[in-house]
Amino acid sequence: MAARGFASIIGVIAAVVSASGSYWFSPFGSGPTEIYRFGSRMATTALQSGGGQTCEQGGRCDALTGCIAPVPPPGSAVKVLPQDKVYERYVQQLRIFEACREIVLSKKSQSKNDVLRVNLASSSLEAEAFAEAVLRLDGDILWAPASATNSTVTKFGDEARAVFGPIPDADCANDAQTMPIEVDGNIVELKPNFTRPNHPLEFEHRDASGNVIAWTSGIEKCDKPSLAGNVAYCAPGSRLKRVVKGNVEWLTLCRKSTSNLMVSSNPYWQASNPRFALLGTVGFNRITGEIIFFDGRKDRSEFDWSRSFVPPGGHSYSDSSGRASAEALYDPTFQIQCHICHDNKSPYVINPHAAQARVGYFDGEQDLRAIAFSLGGYLPERPRTEQMPFRVIGSSYTAVHGADLARAKTVRDPTGSCTACHTLTTQITGQRFAADAVGREPWIAKPTWDKVMELQEEKKKIARIDNRRTDWALRSGAGKIHPWMVPGRGNDLSALQPPISAADWQKLSNCLWDAGEAECGYRPLYTACPAPGSGPQEDGSAPTDLSIEVIPPSSGKTERDHRVRLRWKYLNGYGGVPERDDVRFNVAVRTAAIPLTREPPSPSDYPYLNETDGNKITVLNENVEASDDTMLIKNVSYAGHSRFTDPTPSIVPRDFKLDIPAKCNRRYLVRLAPKRFCFDQNVMAYSATGYLLYADTVCD
Repeated sequence: MAARGFASIIGVIAAVVSASGSYWFSPFGSGPTEIYRFGSRMATTALQSGGGQTCEQGGRCDALTGCIAPVPPPGSAVKVLPQDKVYERYVQQLRIFEACREIVLSKKSQSKNDVLRVNLASSSLEAEAFAEAVLRLDGDILWAPASATNSTVTKFGDEARAVFGPIPDADCANDAQTMPIEVDGNIVELKPNFTRPNHPLEFEHRDASGNVIAWTSGIEKCDKPSLAGNVAYCAPGSRLKRVVKGNVEWLTLCRKSTSNLMVSSNPYWQASNPRFALLGTVGFNRITGEIIFFDGRKDRSEFDWSRSFVPPGGHSYSDSSGRASAEALYDPTFQIQCHICHDNKSPYVINPHAAQARVGYFDGEQDLRAIAFSLGGYLPERPRTEQMPFRVIGSSYTAVHGADLARAKTVRDPTGSCTACHTLTTQITGQRFAADAVGREPWIAKPTWDKVMELQEEKKKIARIDNRRTDWALRSGAGKIHPWMVPGRGNDLSALQPPISAADWQKLSNCLWDAGEAECGYRPLYTACPAPGSGPQEDGSAPTDLSIEVIPPSSGKTERDHRVRLRWKYLNGYGGVPERDDVRFNVAVRTAAIPLTREPPSPSDYPYLNETDGNKITVLNENVEASDDTMLIKNVSYAGHSRFTDPTPSIVPRDFKLDIPAKCNRRYLVRLAPKRFCFDQNVMAYSATGYLLYADTVCD
């Protein structure tokens, strides 16, 4: 971003917080009016600075709007933000940022629909007449996906459907799995204790054979505490639901927790009690590596899984009641960094707390406790390498966390002890999960000042986790399941392989904290949005059966009513999602006199490829723009795909048809090119290939 524009936006943010660190308005009771006022001020400055056009990749400037995302407070990653003034201010800044984005997007849409006509030159009038005719002929199929609204949550859901197809309700009542909690090698569950008067609720401890070993009034420690951060470490009764449709899967966790992180004999902790604290859903395409995160609102203390939860954006553009319900259900601030835990090129966070038979049991999947207590292979193993594609979807989410996403890297273990089965990263997979897996403290050789603070916070977090782990689970105890990863044998603990050495761990940890050099084999964790037709390893789809013909005027029409009709076929096959809807076509049209010899045009006669990207040309309406000698028709969808309707599923190429208004005795030169709406900080990915067609409108 230009220095002056960036500085002016930062000035708006600085104005929100005074020099003393206090807000102009109270951060603990500011309503929508104050949020909108500050968001409007930021939006004005963002629009004056280009509305995102001058944002630098990987910064906190949103490439779509120019609004500036706030910097998260220092500290280790958590599933729930701490309840203090620093974090409450941060959430208020996020609300201002999202208000800015909604305002800028609305103003951009309005400016395209309300174009001021000031040029009365004949060429300008002809261009306007062309634009009006295009809308009359084709207007119903000219529209950008996920453009029905600028409301943060609803737009986010529309983007998700455009990439992943239909989204199931989040349902933790039907066919969901209850997450088990184990203490001293026994499973525990809150039940009425019928061996005592009045049958009080207590925790029943059962061994792998089903024998009741003990009853207790609470759970202080467990064998496999949660690593998420700021949630109850040993919470029983949470539920997990996995839904698979083709290449796409949806994983919903209804997590029980309390503000004090303690577990008592309160009925809330019963497995049958539908109340829970945190709602989260992850969507993932196993072919493309695209991932998306939905989080329930953080200003809501409780949810109830007795009824399923509609996804953001409802089930379709026309689902008005579902869209309204979702607006009140999901977090519009994206305050939780879901990507830093779900960063293993997979939707799953696999550690012993996830209760999968392959991790955290001494004899692996054949362990009697694994057979009796675990969820088996409910979350199946997935092949993953550092070369696999991996991309976070959601323009609002990536606008908040874009800087962190740009910095994230994969790591290759310089000692060779790990990463044969895993993709370790410079995020929480490396900095917390790996440290817990090997039973070592995080370590950096020469930490910078900011890294010192982060390192200390992470050490405290791991110490709290260790304090909630039973002695039984330790290598020195009877269970011997922690550390739960060992060099050479991975999650096979039965051979009592020695843990990773201190020297090897320090080399690896230094890499995991992004403090190493070439020995770490760093690569960007997240991959770029692929342009249509960019290759078989990305998106190999390309238009086929292209044709062009001149349609003469029908009876009673004048010569002005000629049309040039384009036809082609195209299947948006990326990821194998039959309802995928994130690709549109731009069509650039140039006219010229028909040569007397009628020879075919040369490549230089056609519109240039950069004239299909919609930049540096005059806006005539929402989907038609012009340059000196070229008209650009944007966002062409397939025939019959009316504005703001969800696509019907298809596994065969769809038919596209575009009618262009034409005049007699002119040559029409056309270049069409597909583009992908990335729904991230790349914004758009244009095909490098343009497809050329021409037609001569010869009149008698």
